[in-house]
Amino acid sequence: MSKKKMSTKAKIQLTVFLVIYTTVGLLNAKLMTAPPSEALKNISNRWIVQFGPANAWYYRINPMTVIMSFVVIMVILAFARSVHKEFSLIPNRKQAFAESLMDFLYEIVESSVPNEKYARTVFKISMTLFIYIAVSNLIGGFIPGISADVSIAENGARTVKFVLFSDTWFSPTGDLNTNLTYAVMVFIISQYFAIKTKGVKGWLKGFLEPVAFMLPMNIVGELAKPFSHAMRLFGNITGGGILVLVISYLVKYMFLPPFLWAFFGIFSGLIQAFVFSTLAIAYMSSQIEG
Repeated sequence: MSKKKMSTKAKIQLTVFLVIYTTVGLLNAKLMTAPPSEALKNISNRWIVQFGPANAWYYRINPMTVIMSFVVIMVILAFARSVHKEFSLIPNRKQAFAESLMDFLYEIVESSVPNEKYARTVFKISMTLFIYIAVSNLIGGFIPGISADVSIAENGARTVKFVLFSDTWFSPTGDLNTNLTYAVMVFIISQYFAIKTKGVKGWLKGFLEPVAFMLPMNIVGELAKPFSHAMRLFGNITGGGILVLVISYLVKYMFLPPFLWAFFGIFSGLIQAFVFSTLAIAYMSSQIEG
């Protein structure tokens, strides 16, 4: 069998990439002279804007979360529009990819929720969560971009400096508020399904099973679900991002970072999106069929 040769265009693109990447790496090696403890001291700080009283946490927002959430939504809408625009009975690659992805997740939902009346609703919720989280993780874990370096003064004032290509784009799933919002949403929808299928009396009776004295444990177990759901995603995305940033700085962004970005952005990011959505399916199906 003859081996497929790389095209001239691909060779030129690869050469240009290697030249630019090596040049940037050499510049970083020369310019990045600060010790890691100094350069990465603001790694855990976030850009927070306070709209109301200083101590009111519910008046605070992270502008990067809001901005990047809109970016993620725009990317998803642009892809959906392109698929819809070119929709045909003989699917192209984009349409085939979208249909395969939806078929794969719908099979999981169908096996967990046999009741067709609820299966379609559960599928729409879980599919939306998967797409949003997957795109967020890909943008925030794989594509280098603008990051916010936030320093906090002794009086609590925050100074924001934007840095280009020293880190990936900020991922909305790196903000616990985002993950907790979706986890609480899944929790509320699950309880709604339970009330709708079992009735209020049957739903309340479920907290007394298998025996009445398990009531406190059952309540704690239900309330713990959204927190564990949110913390699992937050810990993996934030921890992976910090690990990549620290290692990237130590090696001056030469050679190793692309492989780390690929692992945490593509592999780990997609896995975490899948885990979050399948857990959402499991929580909702347990209330419907339980």
